[in-house]
Amino acid sequence: MSREPRGRISSSERRPGKAGRATKNSGNQEPMMAIVHGVLPPREVILRFIAEHPQQASKRELAKAFGLKGESRVALKNLLRELEEDGMVQKSRKSLIRPGALPPIAVLDITTRDKDGELIGRPTEWPEENGVAPAVLIKQSSSPAGRNGKGKAPVAGMGDRILAKIFPAVDRGGPAYSGRIIRVIDKRLAATVGVFRETPGGGGRLMPIERRGEEMVIDPDYTGDAKDGDLVEVEVARLGRFGLPRAKVLSVVGSVASEKAISMIAIHAHGIPHVFPQAAIAEADAAKPATMSHREDWRSLPLITIDPADAKDHDDAVYAEMDPSPDNPGGVIVNVAIADVSWYVRPGSALDREALKRGNSVYFPDRVVPMLPERISNDLCSLKEGVDRPALAVRMVFSKEGRKAGHSFHRIMMKSAAKLSYQQAQAAIDGKPDDKTGPMLEPILKPLWHAYEIMRRGRDRRQPLELDMLERKILLKPDGTVDRVFVPPRLDAHKLIEEMMIQANVAAAETLEKKRQVLIYRIHDGPTLAKQEVLREFLATLGISLVKGGNVRANSFNGILAKAEGTAHQTMVNEMVLRSQSQAIYSPDNIGHFGLNLMKYAHFTSPIRRYADLIVHRALVGSLGFGEGGITPDEEATLDDIAAEISTFERRAMAAERETVDRLIAHHLAGRIGEEFEARVGGVTKSGLFVTLPDYGADGFIPISTLGSDYFIYDEAHQALTGEKTGLGFRLGDSVTVRLAEAIPLAGALRFEMLSDGRDMPTAVRSFHKATRRNKTPARKAPGTRPPRGRR
Repeated sequence: MSREPRGRISSSERRPGKAGRATKNSGNQEPMMAIVHGVLPPREVILRFIAEHPQQASKRELAKAFGLKGESRVALKNLLRELEEDGMVQKSRKSLIRPGALPPIAVLDITTRDKDGELIGRPTEWPEENGVAPAVLIKQSSSPAGRNGKGKAPVAGMGDRILAKIFPAVDRGGPAYSGRIIRVIDKRLAATVGVFRETPGGGGRLMPIERRGEEMVIDPDYTGDAKDGDLVEVEVARLGRFGLPRAKVLSVVGSVASEKAISMIAIHAHGIPHVFPQAAIAEADAAKPATMSHREDWRSLPLITIDPADAKDHDDAVYAEMDPSPDNPGGVIVNVAIADVSWYVRPGSALDREALKRGNSVYFPDRVVPMLPERISNDLCSLKEGVDRPALAVRMVFSKEGRKAGHSFHRIMMKSAAKLSYQQAQAAIDGKPDDKTGPMLEPILKPLWHAYEIMRRGRDRRQPLELDMLERKILLKPDGTVDRVFVPPRLDAHKLIEEMMIQANVAAAETLEKKRQVLIYRIHDGPTLAKQEVLREFLATLGISLVKGGNVRANSFNGILAKAEGTAHQTMVNEMVLRSQSQAIYSPDNIGHFGLNLMKYAHFTSPIRRYADLIVHRALVGSLGFGEGGITPDEEATLDDIAAEISTFERRAMAAERETVDRLIAHHLAGRIGEEFEARVGGVTKSGLFVTLPDYGADGFIPISTLGSDYFIYDEAHQALTGEKTGLGFRLGDSVTVRLAEAIPLAGALRFEMLSDGRDMPTAVRSFHKATRRNKTPARKAPGTRPPRGRR
């Protein structure tokens, strides 16, 4: 794959003010003001350069472009910090972009054409708070050869998903961006999903399940076994110049009223590949068990797997023991073995191409869409009990204070001594062993827990961000309907495995850096200064302070959470701290992991379900001389692109999983319209309140128009809506009683009515309220009369 050189700027860009001239302008853009090489240019020049050169918008490249050295570089750093604090720029990996701008590399869906017939794409994932996703004009190569005359240029069409290099548009009359295709990730699928609706006289219509979908006609001869209201998979039979497209029913997924159909809606709405191509299946079926080549024999070491009770693949195993070395008294040795997927999935193979297209496995309550076929994920690479399995292992040595003294990697053959569930292992430690865990308690389980206690000392000293993030879990009945929704308890067994996996991930990053081997890091930037300021203003209303600017660390937030613990606003503070955080992504450029408070971190421990981990495995195999399956030069050259793709696919999977849970719960509650529920205010906006039902994990909305006849003023700093006349209102974290007014299962939407009266707002909120009225800031009015109230 051809790639543009990174970090290079043309001579005219590198010296913008050389010979006293203004920089060269392109198209009809206004020229930059004249600037002096080696002198910090004005803010306007910096902002324009960032907008027009997103590929060279890092601090270092900006300094090179304007010839800044010494004190000028310090001044540039301070200026960029000011621009970030003012919300004029924001970080994207190591570069700076204007707020709401697209990153230099993005995954796009081609959705339409312009008046000239040119393809238009939009980013696959786009934050709702940034408004409408920007359009990108797709530039197709006019030559059959790729860039530099090498290979065949990728060609895309309507409905395709592509990875593209993004450039600011020169023509101001068109889309804000243009894009050059790097790779076509997924061609338009022949099949799509929708709801079948019968029409009089036979045949029917396919009603789309997504907003951008289009209605289709299904002729009587092509309806198959579909009945009115069925969720069906169809094939587009004919696309004409006029009229609606015509389709043919391929299969009936199920009744749209069934929970079993809901995950398929998310799969198709997000374009998640769920059918393996025959070539990938053939490779998986032909795979043979791994040999002992380049492997150490660890089959006598009693490694065990500890996973959820319903897990079907087991990619990590652990074992711990006391360190016998006299140089490390009281220390421990922790062994973590991870399934050797790199042995079976080789770069460039059909299995590899499909795994990259998926990026990760996607988990729904009723099914899993795996990254790899079951022959690989559930069989050859699953660390099954009592079966020989290939693995990459790391042996880590910790002192009794929890400090890591060293580590080493090994390519091994292992045999799991036992498969345990989290609950099973925890019960044994808590004094309730069963027939299986009883004999393992002293030789295996207690040493593991002792090692975890030591490792926890190091974690406590490191102080990662300790957010209280409870995850809801849905249990389904045999018929696919929701049985119950609950939040499973957080056990020490969970924390033990989590900490051991984190340390294994750190060891992988450290080893590859020491070998000067390029890799994909898991990075997590700190909160943007704009988000910090919003949080700071909110905390100030509670009498809690937050340090400013670059001094914010993970433990700064832990101190805030500790101050709020046990108070009436604990939930509210936890929610606001969570919202202030950035999203973790994959990148070959390391900036560290803010949340874990680690400088070197890479995903290594789940190669069965994450492509990033597979890349790290290949990098270890290649750099450590472990034999076949190492990383290739072609892969190393495209890590930027791969990181951008899998980061997008991760967000895609999270959105699909979240929407499926929302749809399932909306379906579950659809028969309870008019019932009252205890809820908590989980979000405050100008348009109304978002509320959460703790017993169901369900989220819904209360429009401001239904809150009553008062005027309501939105106070962002206090996260409150306050009535202008009464002074009563609602604030983030408030416990309220609501009535379910509407449920739309296909959209996963719930609408509620407020039954609780607003509460007296704190003095600071009332002061803001009065100031707002004095300044005549428009208030939001809830028109109409108040609906009948239940419990008040």
